[in-house]
Amino acid sequence: MDRRTFLEHAGTGLGGIALASLLGGNRVLAADRGPIRPQIRPENALAARPPHFAPRAKRVLVIFCSGAVSHLDSFDYKPTLFRLDGQPMPGTEKDFLTFQGENGNLVRPLYDFKPRGQTGKMVSDLFPHLAELTDDLCFIHSMTAKSNTHGPAENQMSTGFTLDGFPSLGSWVSYALGSEADDLPAFVAIPDPRGVPQAGVNNWSNGFLPAVFQGTAFNAQKPIFNLASPAGISHSADGAARDALRFLNERHLAKFPGDFELSARIASYELAARMQLSVPEVGDLSRESAATLADYGADDPDPIRSGFAKNCLLARRLLERGVRCVQLFNGSYAMGEGIGNWDGHKKLKEQYDIHAPILDRPAAALVRDLRQRGLLEDTLVVWTTEFGRMPTFQKGASGRDHNPNGFTVWLTGAGVKRGFSYGATDELGHRAVDKIATIYDLHATILHLMGLDHERLSFYHNGIERRLTDVHGHVLTDLFA
Repeated sequence: MDRRTFLEHAGTGLGGIALASLLGGNRVLAADRGPIRPQIRPENALAARPPHFAPRAKRVLVIFCSGAVSHLDSFDYKPTLFRLDGQPMPGTEKDFLTFQGENGNLVRPLYDFKPRGQTGKMVSDLFPHLAELTDDLCFIHSMTAKSNTHGPAENQMSTGFTLDGFPSLGSWVSYALGSEADDLPAFVAIPDPRGVPQAGVNNWSNGFLPAVFQGTAFNAQKPIFNLASPAGISHSADGAARDALRFLNERHLAKFPGDFELSARIASYELAARMQLSVPEVGDLSRESAATLADYGADDPDPIRSGFAKNCLLARRLLERGVRCVQLFNGSYAMGEGIGNWDGHKKLKEQYDIHAPILDRPAAALVRDLRQRGLLEDTLVVWTTEFGRMPTFQKGASGRDHNPNGFTVWLTGAGVKRGFSYGATDELGHRAVDKIATIYDLHATILHLMGLDHERLSFYHNGIERRLTDVHGHVLTDLFA
């Protein structure tokens, strides 16, 4: 930098400081909107903490259908597709390209739509049990995503960013609010019985937040971690060993006052010890009545159907015991593209006929069960997928390609309107055109319902105040009851 440039920069900078001082003196600057730091106790990082303002929801359940459910064959009714079935898509070349290549003609919904409930909203026969709940659901039909690739799109839906390494929604919530449960994690992820989604543990990662806020993954069939005491060790001996370890940990911690990472690590190990008693109890579905098991479909002879049903029951049991955030996955990539998930490229109807019954009955039973127990009054339920699908079939296939330009998610429970639809895609269901919503908006809305200001909930990392919503996002207040 030469002397002239230095003086130019210095003059501009001093002028900016002077202007800020003058504006501040005349009280025309915006009010302080700086970060609100959660008051985290080092000895108990998961202790319950107050929200920024009065919340409508105390806990959140996210039902994530991995693979991209077709909105056009489920919740987004487009009668024009019936009329133009088999014709080229208007405004495109004959063989236009999307994610996996060339597309053919428009194809009508593969499932019939019918008016449901008192609202008369048109919902397809793909999900007959969830369709019965239409009057209770709040639909967003104008959702958009940034990526048309499963992994990055899953990352964005779970963390707000398409790249790896960012904290998930559940981690942000537990960082801000802690837990209402003393012997269970604040944030639990429940992968599908068939395996994990494509983005894997990124979906429940703590990213750059302290490790104590990472999601704990297990399911109703087989916990991912082993909490059983070693063979030959009695409960009394195990308890005595834990007491001795606690004494030693406290002495060690006293030598390093203010060491948050050390205290958080000790707290995590102590939580794991308490979970030796709590997790077997919360996962013991034999305590449920035969009628409840049947309602969820947990008695289904098919191991995948019954496995997901048991996961839904586990989700309810975790929520009613104070777990702050539960992330329930339906669909896995462990079995291959489209076979174990909703990625309907080749034979969408054949694949969805398998996947829909796995999700439909248990998910509907879970929502009904939460309402009957009074839990839905302060529990927010969010059903989502990573993006939508095209109104055309792929060339040479009987399935729809990826479409991040418009798709549907729905919410129900604490604070949201019932029997309400927000936004719309165009007449073909290709693009969101009315009240276009982003994943940033969805996250901002979820945080707001939890009593959190998405613009002020941040964490300082690598010189940046990081947020779940990055520098974007607007609260969708039209959804609020």
